Amino acid sequence: MIDVLVVGAGPTGMMLAGELRLHGVQVRVLDKETEPTRVVRSLGLHVRSIEVMDQRGLLERFLEHGKRYPVGGFFAGIAKSAPVELDTTHPYVLGIPQPVTDRLLTERAVELGAEVERGRELAGLGQDDQGVTAELADGTRLRARYFVGCDGGRSTVRKLLGVGFPGEPSRTDTLIGEMRVGAEPEEVAAVVAEVRETQKRFGAGPLGDGFYRVGVPAAGVAENRSLPPTLDEFRRQLKACAGTDFGVHSPRWLSRFGDATRLAERYRTGRVLLAGDAAHIHPPVGGQGLNLGIQDAFNLGWKLAAEVNGWAPDGLLDSYHTERHPVAADVLDNTRAQMELLSTEPGPRAVRRLLAELTRFEDVSRHLTEKVTALNVRYDLGAGHELVGRRMRDVELRQGRLYELTHTGRGLLLDRTGRLSVTGWSDRIDHVVDVGARLEVPAMLLRPDGHVAWAGDDQQDLFDRLPRWFGAATG
Repeated sequence: MIDVLVVGAGPTGMMLAGELRLHGVQVRVLDKETEPTRVVRSLGLHVRSIEVMDQRGLLERFLEHGKRYPVGGFFAGIAKSAPVELDTTHPYVLGIPQPVTDRLLTERAVELGAEVERGRELAGLGQDDQGVTAELADGTRLRARYFVGCDGGRSTVRKLLGVGFPGEPSRTDTLIGEMRVGAEPEEVAAVVAEVRETQKRFGAGPLGDGFYRVGVPAAGVAENRSLPPTLDEFRRQLKACAGTDFGVHSPRWLSRFGDATRLAERYRTGRVLLAGDAAHIHPPVGGQGLNLGIQDAFNLGWKLAAEVNGWAPDGLLDSYHTERHPVAADVLDNTRAQMELLSTEPGPRAVRRLLAELTRFEDVSRHLTEKVTALNVRYDLGAGHELVGRRMRDVELRQGRLYELTHTGRGLLLDRTGRLSVTGWSDRIDHVVDVGARLEVPAMLLRPDGHVAWAGDDQQDLFDRLPRWFGAATG
């Protein structure tokens, strides 16, 4: 009996595997592909995901392989600088190709003891009161206490569960790929600048060594969207959109994506859960998809570990759906809006111009930036201080930084009073007394995902709140 089986070795699955291993949970990750994908569907990490990596001590690895860019211009590509003083110590975007993100998260999970098996395709799924039985395409049967589908938008897990996936199908496709370009760089840049005045879904950016990342609207929606486009299809669409195909040749990879928008009706069915694209798909505008999946895993990991390890209070695992489903719904709505603003029709273009005017106001710019970067996420954790439910930014302490205290994935009571106690929960919560901490409150209780569960200075009030997130006291 395996503790947790995860299907899908992408960023969501590997982030989840690492989170589970932090808590000693046995985890095995299966993926039907024999090799990691080379397709670069995501180009970077937004602010909240950067914070997540910092909270787990992974950020230095990512910074070694990425490039920092200013925050701004995310919403439908409307070019605006970042609002001043974002509520973060990481006010930048980290440009890093998805295959590198996948590799770094896999290395971390394996270091912690996760098992990863490739070329293992799921064919059947059943569950009872004690666990889940997975049947693989080769006839192998595996048994686990819990099972998580992180297997993408065409999720086999979701289909086997019969979970509804309502929304809208793709209305348009975009071709993307990496290929060599025969035209001179100056010519490419000039054409791209001219075309993007009206066609925001078009682009060609240099990658070095003569290669470019090229994106161009397709002629329509492919019948079989699992098949990559051909180079000839790219050439035809480039000529139709830009009047030239730039002499493209020697592709490293070619792919397509659509603008389908769908959200799973539920994230949990008994002992089986969904995360990442298996739970939600949306257009890639704003670069939110990979980040949304990583943050799903960050929310789910400690809760599922608590369930496996036997201390989870009633309702903790269900709170994964309660908290993350609305976040995904909001992302779906903002990507719907952005797709409308990318239209070449006169009406949407007029709305785009109006929104560009509105983003000159600091509050509007901040609102849209925090929405796309997930800094605005606040879970409904009940009554209390206005910080309750929000993620806590990193702050300087006398003994270092706050995020340095969260690498273990445990809860944290940060106490400026020196009078509080987590007696009975010390096996799940670290108590750090730091009278010099720069906090708005005397003390705060952080969940393992960095969201504030309680703030104040009353011991009994703290004791009343602890069981909701950390179960019954022991000893």
